[in-house]
Amino acid sequence: MKELSALQIERLKYQPKLPASLAGGINNLSMVEGNKTQAVKDCEQIEELFKNTYGKPVVTFKTTSSTQNSEARNIGVILSGGQAPGGHNVIAGLYDALKQSNPNSKLYGFLGGPSGIIEGQYIEFTPEKINAYRNTGGFDIIGSGRTKLETEEQFQKTLQVCKNLNITGVVIIGGDDSNTNAAMLAEWFVKNNAGIQVIGCPKTIDGDLKNDQIEISFGFDTATKTYAELIGNILRDANSAKKYWHFIKLMGRSATHVGLEVALQTQPNITLISEEVEERKMSLKQIVDYMSGIIAKRAEMGKNFGIALIPEGLIEFIPEVKAMIANLNDILAELENDAVYTSSDDNAKFTIIKGKLNAQDAAVYDSLPAMIKKQLLMDRDPHGNVQVSKIETEKLLIEMVSAKLAEMKKAGTYTGKFSSQCHFFGYEGRCAFPSNFDADYCYSLGFNAYALMKFGLTGYLSSVKNLSAPASEWVAGGVPLTMMMNMEKRHGAFKPVIKKALVELNGPVFKELERNREDWALNDRYIFPGSIQYFGPSSVCDITTETLKLENAAKLTAV
Repeated sequence: MKELSALQIERLKYQPKLPASLAGGINNLSMVEGNKTQAVKDCEQIEELFKNTYGKPVVTFKTTSSTQNSEARNIGVILSGGQAPGGHNVIAGLYDALKQSNPNSKLYGFLGGPSGIIEGQYIEFTPEKINAYRNTGGFDIIGSGRTKLETEEQFQKTLQVCKNLNITGVVIIGGDDSNTNAAMLAEWFVKNNAGIQVIGCPKTIDGDLKNDQIEISFGFDTATKTYAELIGNILRDANSAKKYWHFIKLMGRSATHVGLEVALQTQPNITLISEEVEERKMSLKQIVDYMSGIIAKRAEMGKNFGIALIPEGLIEFIPEVKAMIANLNDILAELENDAVYTSSDDNAKFTIIKGKLNAQDAAVYDSLPAMIKKQLLMDRDPHGNVQVSKIETEKLLIEMVSAKLAEMKKAGTYTGKFSSQCHFFGYEGRCAFPSNFDADYCYSLGFNAYALMKFGLTGYLSSVKNLSAPASEWVAGGVPLTMMMNMEKRHGAFKPVIKKALVELNGPVFKELERNREDWALNDRYIFPGSIQYFGPSSVCDITTETLKLENAAKLTAV
């Protein structure tokens, strides 16, 4: 028997809170339909691709006094993509709702992500299995994977596996790409009269799966609090030793929600926001000059230390680098089967690439350190993109800032000392024990996912709103997946995908950073948030993110 930590023993006892509408019981619900919806962009193309599931209404649930009996059903669940704190609670909520609806219902977990439902690899959940994972981090209950569900062969195999198990509904727990899979599968099932519903749940610590109906993706709260604790520790160390500049890269490839939230929780000296860099067309040189300027000003004050937060995906948002990477992606796609290229050493590869890039992109590529050049040539991710987590942007900036400060020292405009440390916080936050907020939110998302199935819906994303209020006041419902979609270029062809939500530079969250940025740069306003708290007053244990507080406060002000 696996030995448990003292914290896990206590967390297993925690009973997550539900919205009042769901707490009344899965068999005591009524559904309210809103207006028909349309895609966020490229409506005609999306409607053409999703003829059977497009334009459905947003729905919400409320408690009713009448009780509806439910037939026993078999449901399957998939964990897809990168891990996020709270995934186990989504499954627990789904399981509890299913069993509450009819004790004879069964829940199957497909192993290793979407490939499990294609290959028929699964387990049947038991009370003992579910109870061993409640309120814990990780996805290890069934594992995850990144297989895309998009081909006719995959859909046919999936259908056969579901028929073999008499499964009439599938819940896919994942991010934007995973829920694009869910939308594709839902459409195919309806088109082929399969009688199988598909519901998604919004997961990603990056925080970029959100809109008016999805206020936050699960895992974001826990991950940012985990990173904030680590960065708070480093802030205190920097303020104690007073001799190092810490360059900290934070997870968040396509959006800087994580970095922005952590900055508001800890108040470091420098916070780079990818979306701001792109909007203001900042060059790599301008970024280095900006950082070097703050370092020099602090040195004049006798402060040869500080903290800089760097988003994981920064390099793709720098305009000249972004253009070069786009050109590079096309070239690498052509060269993946080129025997001369694949057998060449690094320097030879650099020469081949430089010769194929256009003049402007070649100059940008040539200006980068060999370490970064090599990292840019690594294998692409499943979507054909650069694996930015493997590009050591923090080391690139340290090298370039160090060179800039050396120039300034020669010119007599810098007299300080620059010693650096680099860090990358990514995996540290993906499997943490979920905060009370994420434990409650995820359990509600899973419970609510079955409510959507109970009312016969498919192609929907489980939605729980009003999240800055106490859990009893949360609003449960669903949003059509097609409502969140647009067309984007992937592997050289345009495909339907859920649109990522980037940091809004005119939004209240970024504006809060912008208001304080100059003060935090020079004055040590460091906050040390400490570890996630699970027991104690609600003001400590159930607090939500600064992002949610600011965004919801702005909504109330607008009303």
